[in-house]
Amino acid sequence: MTKEIYLTGITTTGTPHIGNYVGAIRPCIAASKDKSKQNYYFLADFHALAKAEDPQRIARSSLEISAAWLALGLDTDNAVFYRQSDIPEIPQLTWILTCMTAKGLMNRAHSYKAQVQANVERHSKDPDKGINMALYSYPILMAADILMFKSTKVPVGRDQKQHVEMTRDIAQRFNHHYGDILVIPEAVIGDDTAVLAGLDGRKMSKSYDNTIPLFVDEKRLRKLIMKIKTNSLEPGEPKDINDSTLYDIYKAFAQPDEVAEIEKRYADGIAWGEMKQVLFEYINEHIQPARAEYQRYIDDPAEVERTLIKGAEKAREVSVPYLDQIRDAVGIRKLG
Repeated sequence: MTKEIYLTGITTTGTPHIGNYVGAIRPCIAASKDKSKQNYYFLADFHALAKAEDPQRIARSSLEISAAWLALGLDTDNAVFYRQSDIPEIPQLTWILTCMTAKGLMNRAHSYKAQVQANVERHSKDPDKGINMALYSYPILMAADILMFKSTKVPVGRDQKQHVEMTRDIAQRFNHHYGDILVIPEAVIGDDTAVLAGLDGRKMSKSYDNTIPLFVDEKRLRKLIMKIKTNSLEPGEPKDINDSTLYDIYKAFAQPDEVAEIEKRYADGIAWGEMKQVLFEYINEHIQPARAEYQRYIDDPAEVERTLIKGAEKAREVSVPYLDQIRDAVGIRKLG
């Protein structure tokens, strides 16, 4: 039976935080060990350039993300773990797909429309102010990421479903012109994926500066958890688990019986300070085994580099011959 091929990209624009861990890293680590599937995981460093990020930040993020995934047990023997920029076939395929993509399709991209709307609301004379071609056309690069490895399944959040739909549109148009060459992928929507709130109650996000870094030291971890926003209910007053950031984070890490016990303590009026201490101790104990391993990788970037290069070599066993097939189909061929 042919294996399903899953592909997941990780944008290199910051330090991994606990929201990344429960939402993406943890399930991907588990999936990497599943020999019934072929999993591809890549550092989307070309995508990071679209936001004109600081070069040092992109480089540091690539190291921190790689170190985190490896320290937490990513199975690089079973899965393929690589850096997007190490696969030269991807930008080549991007241009070929660009030649097949209607401008109208890019006009409908959510990120582009949101930026245009923001300009309109600011009464800018130019609705495209501040929009570069990377932001406008990045769905095509994303399509190349997906199609390059014949991905059949692409796990995404509901807000990213459009990316896969656009990939399908582009691939179907290509196949209509050149034959049944590109594999049409399907989105896998993670409805049960945990989305955590940050220190201020909003969604945990680097853009809000409200994150809890995954491998921060114990002292800093405790300090950050103590800063999590709560309401003014006194100790002894029953607490509602709904809209409680502390509860939601604890639930994302804990076992069902432990969650049930915390729910009882909420009903009994646990003090917020006590709950924060419980949460700190639980997360610290959960992360501690991988923290030293993470630091080992951070201190030895050459080992991380070797792992990524090895992954790229495995990835190119697919991308090189596949791009040759695609180039031949569009007429870019040797002349004799």
